[in-house]
Amino acid sequence: MRTVFLGTSEFAAAVLERLAASDHRPALVLSRPDRPRGRGRQLAAPPVAERASALGIALGQPERVNEPHVVEQIAQTRPDVVVVCAFGALIKEPLLSSHELLNVHPSLLPRWRGAAPIERAIIAGDERTGVSIMRLTAGLDSGPVCLRTAEPIASEDTYGSLAVRLQEAGGELLVRVLDLIASGAPPAFIEQNEVGVTYAEKILPEDRLLDPARTAAELERVVRALYPHIGARVELADGKLLGVRRARVAVAEIPGEAPETSPGALAAVGSPPTRLLYGASDHALELLEVQPPGARAMDAEAYLRGHGQKLSQG
Repeated sequence: MRTVFLGTSEFAAAVLERLAASDHRPALVLSRPDRPRGRGRQLAAPPVAERASALGIALGQPERVNEPHVVEQIAQTRPDVVVVCAFGALIKEPLLSSHELLNVHPSLLPRWRGAAPIERAIIAGDERTGVSIMRLTAGLDSGPVCLRTAEPIASEDTYGSLAVRLQEAGGELLVRVLDLIASGAPPAFIEQNEVGVTYAEKILPEDRLLDPARTAAELERVVRALYPHIGARVELADGKLLGVRRARVAVAEIPGEAPETSPGALAAVGSPPTRLLYGASDHALELLEVQPPGARAMDAEAYLRGHGQKLSQG
């Protein structure tokens, strides 16, 4: 079948690669325009644009996908199906009704509709998530679903580890759906049950800041959910932000003596200090790998060698 692919993120790029290796290789890929990225804020192409170029697929990066000339560009390819995956822009009429639009969404819909389903599933402590193939409609990820597959969330999963499994599952599930459509036996699309709907809001700056009013277990999940692509942070006494890449609920070196520090405070533990604790509402969160402002990531012991004297001693 002839397909057109719309996507932007690394997740979408992995799905594109699987699609390109199938019998439904896209005739056209549309992604978002190049944006400043990294510390130097240099213009860089989104992952899907880079992958499409490497695969030798025709690429467009329109500022607005709903503009008439873009709609016409898609129409000229005569696609049987337009695939959307983590595109990052709202698709409107006439595109919605001009083509069969299938969306690859990394959650078990109707749970976690929206922009950050993988992160929100980990933060919430869900035991499983998955991928759904749905028909794109005007609502936010509310269209009917034809196929989905579940994936367990392990206690040590980060965004990085879980996303890899989900993007592989998403690519396989998409190709399976397209194979069924091409065979003349398309899967049935079933409307979502509005009971159990949750929304995965975009990760905002305040979501990245570890809130000491929450439990250490909750904060540990936030750290895992935002690693390695966004990153959690704690606020230092001088108002600067310390990045937190890895953490765990603090455990006692001596049984029965749980390490503690005041909620919101950083404490150095040991003599010389080797452990870095952050106070939560119940217990302490141990920061295992951090990234000081303007510096490289380092383990807690290395950080404490340069900053331990400024912290309270636990």
